Amino acid sequence: MIRAVMVMNTQGKPRLVKFYDFQPPEKQQELIRSVYGVLSERADNVSNFVEADAIFGPGTQLVYKHFATLYFVFVFDSAENELAMLDLIQVFVETLDRCFKNVCELDIVFNFNKMHMLLDEIIFGGQVLETSSEQVLKAVEEISKFEKSSSAISLVPKSVSARFGR
Repeated sequence: MIRAVMVMNTQGKPRLVKFYDFQPPEKQQELIRSVYGVLSERADNVSNFVEADAIFGPGTQLVYKHFATLYFVFVFDSAENELAMLDLIQVFVETLDRCFKNVCELDIVFNFNKMHMLLDEIIFGGQVLETSSEQVLKAVEEISKFEKSSSAISLVPKSVSARFGR
């Protein structure tokens, strides 16, 4: 099971955090600081796989990729394959690139809802749902179309709203 997904910048500021097992907010902040502490100390020429027993408990690992100013981190238990998780990070980043046309940190900050929507199409409840960028983007486009069409629907008929000057 995937236990958490984190996207943080190189200064340690979390830009996207999703925990799939309940953690109180104070504990989440502590875990994010611990993960950043581990990542910031690692050299560029070492493996992207880290045993995270000391941070998240026994049998927990994290895998990360560093792109430009962002770290993409997946925390998972022993039921998941490390290489599959590394590939899943790649799928997530490629999907973001296709969605935002060369994704950057500001895209993540200003499109928070869309980021969570993309992540929920790939991972839900700690389980991998979809690994195809195309399918994820199709689903997100359909959700966006539905949201736009439902926001255009008014609950008050036009004849009533015109009568009251609305």
